[in-house]
Order: sequence, then structure tokens, then C-alpha cells
Amino acid sequence: MPATWRRRLLRALRAVGLDAATAGPRSVLLARRDAVELRKVGPGAVLATQPALARRHWAEVEQGLARHAAHEHVAAILRAYRVDWVLDVGANRGQFAETLRRSGFTGRIVSFEPVPEAFAALERAARDDPRWSVHPYALGREDGVVAMNVVPGTLSSIRAPTPFGARRYARLREPRTVAVPVRRLDTVLDDVLADVAAPRAYLKLDTQGYDVEVFAGLGARAADIVAMQSEVALLTIYEGMPRLPEALLAYEAAGFQVTALYPVSRETRTARVLEFDCVMVRADAV
Repeated sequence: MPATWRRRLLRALRAVGLDAATAGPRSVLLARRDAVELRKVGPGAVLATQPALARRHWAEVEQGLARHAAHEHVAAILRAYRVDWVLDVGANRGQFAETLRRSGFTGRIVSFEPVPEAFAALERAARDDPRWSVHPYALGREDGVVAMNVVPGTLSSIRAPTPFGARRYARLREPRTVAVPVRRLDTVLDDVLADVAAPRAYLKLDTQGYDVEVFAGLGARAADIVAMQSEVALLTIYEGMPRLPEALLAYEAAGFQVTALYPVSRETRTARVLEFDCVMVRADAV
């Protein structure tokens, strides 16, 4: 958006009683007495993040801004690295894939979600998209069957909660257990990329403490991934999950370098970050 046009928009918004500030080239942060929103402006603009009540802690507003920035960053990485395949591991109900479509990504998406109820919703989300396929299993270091701790929302995990995780998220204290199949990601790639001569794949990991185990299942096929993202933890919610330094060592050893870290969750009382979304690239693949 041209700077002059943006200034006029900000003046008009303030004239009708809204506090407004620039949050990016085509984004404006709007505030009323009881709400804050981040909106994209310009032709074809859409609501970019969900509203967060201003009365609540600043961390909620920050989370919305970080989510918006992370989505924009990933979209830019997909374009810069000419990605034509996205592997969506820990897809839940398909939120990440739907965000990619809204950002303009038209390539293939392959989503994986082992929790039965979430997978049913994922299937419905992908039903009318011929370039989006879905699979009802988990991924890991070895093929087999594991017990999944299933809870409402997006916190189901193969790993049990730590005492800290159970204190923070009450729903983790009484999960139901579901047996789910697990496959190695390298064998999955043999299937989904079998007919692709030179795939340029992006790997998204969001498996509630199991990302490094999923990545280990890539083996030598990590070379087929040009960029990726993973949730990396500073405060561990699940038993046995690696912290950020250990996770980064695994990813860097495979040739990936960090392009951005966006806070995913924060402990409001202390302001400590729990986890970051870490976006990485294989720089020689650009």
C-alpha cells in the first residue's frame, strides 16, 4: 500500500474513534475500548488474525501478531524456495493447510493426523481440494503402533505431560488412550513423491513434543526438503520432548538454518515463552 494512502486510511480510522497504527506494509492494528484486531488492508483484504480482547494480557495480542507474521513469513518462504509440495505433519483439523490456501499456495499438500475425531474433520476440510490428500496415522522414528494421549483441542500427544504441562493445561491430566499406527517419513515420501522427478518440499511439524522423532524418520530423505518449520520448546510440556537447543542441533546437522522464531505460547504470569515456531531453510536450495 502506498505510504500516502496508508496515512489517509489511518486518519480516517482515527476520525471514527478507532486507535490505529501501522503493523506492516498492508496491515493495520485497530483498537477500540474493548478489542484489538490486526487487519490486512488493500484490494482483496481479509481478516488476518482473530480478535483478542484488549482487557486481557498483552501476550494475547502479541500471539495474534506473531501468528500473522509467521503465516506471512512461511508464505514468502514457499515462494522464494519454489515449494510445490507441503508435508503437513500433525494437521489436526487442517488449519495450517487452509491458511496456505488463503495465502495463495496452489501446490500439493499431504496432511497427517492420527487422532480419529480430528482426522474426520481433516477429511471434510480436504474433501473438495483435489491437490490436498490426508492420511490417518502418526509419523515417527520407527514403524509400529503407539498409544496416543487424546485430549480436546490441539494438545493430543504420544508423550505424557510433564508436571508443568499438567499444571498449565488441565485437559492433559485425564487423557483417553487410543492406539494409532506410526510410519517412518522416508517410506511415506517413497509413496507420495514416487512420481515427482524433482520435488521441492516443505515440512511442517506440529506434533506436541514429537517433532524431532518425526524428523529422525526422514533419514537421508531430509535432502528432499528445501525448507521446514517445527515447534521448539524452552519449557517442556511433555515428558521426553527435546528443548530448543537439542532440536536445533538435529535440524542444523541435516543442513537447515533458521530464518525466524515466532512465539507460539507464553506463560502470562512470568512472561516466559514456552514454545516458538521455528522456520528453517536449506540455504543452498534457494
